[in-house]
Amino acid sequence: MSSECEGKDSWPELVGAKGKDAEAIIESENRLVNAVIVKKGSFVTMDYRCDRVWVWVDKNGIVTEIPVIG
Repeated sequence: MSSECEGKDSWPELVGAKGKDAEAIIESENRLVNAVIVKKGSFVTMDYRCDRVWVWVDKNGIVTEIPVIG
């Protein structure tokens, strides 16, 4: 767990899952965050936020990286 942010902050078990399923699981396990699905190769803001989790997916909508708070 991160000392800065409250609740669960990492979901390694979701790599290989469907992005929409991962989004729902993340938001149910930590009600303080908003999971945002992002296609691999897209640009995102690099500011650190305790209320956001990027869910990186491939062209088939499968999670390719460990979703973490940030």
